[in-house]
Amino acid sequence: MDMQRFAIRLSYDGTPFSGWARQPNQPSVQQAVEEALFTITRTDVRTVVAGRTDAGVHAIGQVIHCDLTPEAIAKLTVRDNASPVEETLVRRLNAVLSRTTEQAVIIDSARAVPPGFDARFSALRRHYRYLIADGPHRWNPLRRHDVLFHPRELDPAAMHDAAQGLLGLNDFLSFCKPREHSSTIRDLQEISVTRSPEGFVEARLSADAFCHHMVRTIVGALISVGEDARPVDWPARRLGERVRDANTKMAAGHALVLMGVDYPDDDAASARAEATRARRDQE
Repeated sequence: MDMQRFAIRLSYDGTPFSGWARQPNQPSVQQAVEEALFTITRTDVRTVVAGRTDAGVHAIGQVIHCDLTPEAIAKLTVRDNASPVEETLVRRLNAVLSRTTEQAVIIDSARAVPPGFDARFSALRRHYRYLIADGPHRWNPLRRHDVLFHPRELDPAAMHDAAQGLLGLNDFLSFCKPREHSSTIRDLQEISVTRSPEGFVEARLSADAFCHHMVRTIVGALISVGEDARPVDWPARRLGERVRDANTKMAAGHALVLMGVDYPDDDAASARAEATRARRDQE
C-alpha cells in the first residue's frame, strides 16, 4: 500500500505535559498529536520526532513525520477535497488540538516529503535556548513557565567563556544521562551566553543532536561558573573526566525551548538519514 509521508512543524507549551514521549497515565505531546491524527483520519498513526523533549520543556520549531495511507487521506479530506492536503491537515489538526490541549499545541505547517525523509535522522542540527532571570529584580511572574528564576546575579561573560571549551565533537558523558545502546558522542557546533534585551541571561546551543539531559546539564554547569562557584575552565575539565556524579547539576526543564531543527534539501534527506544511522551504530 502506497503511503504518503508528511513532515509537520509544531510548537507547544510543555507545562502541562510529561514530555514529548508517551508515558503510562501521564499526558504527553506525542499522545495529544497522535490522538488528534486518529480523530481526523480514523487511523492509528505513528509519529517520529526530531527531538524528544523532557517534562516541561517547550518547542517553537519541533518537527515530526508520519505516514498516511490513501484511505486516511480520503477520510481527512472528505469534507474539503478542493484545498491542498497539507492545508487541510494543518487546519483539522489545530481544530482538534485547540479543544484537547487548550491551545498548548499548535501545528505550524505540514508538507509532503519523500519516503526517505526522517524527522530524527535526516536532521542536520537542533537549536535550543535557555533563559535565566538572575536576581529577584528580574523575576516576572508572567514568565515563570519559560524562565528560570535564579536567586543570585550571574556573570554571562564568564559563562560564555566557559562554554567555549565544550565546542566540537566530544563524548558528552559527563553532561548526559546515558541510555542503553545510545552514544553520548555529539558535535556541539555553537554555544553562546549573553544578556538578552529583556535582561535575562540567554544561553543558545546548536548541535547535530543532543543526548538525554545534555542541554540542561551544560546550563547547570555554566550557572555554577556564572555565580563564581566554579572556575571558568571547570566545564571543559568535566567534559574530559567523562563521569556523571554528585557534581553534575541539571538546570530545570521549564526554561528550555527547542527553537528549531535544520534539514538538508529533500533530495538529500534519505542519504543524511542513512549516514546518521550508520554513524550512531559505529559509535
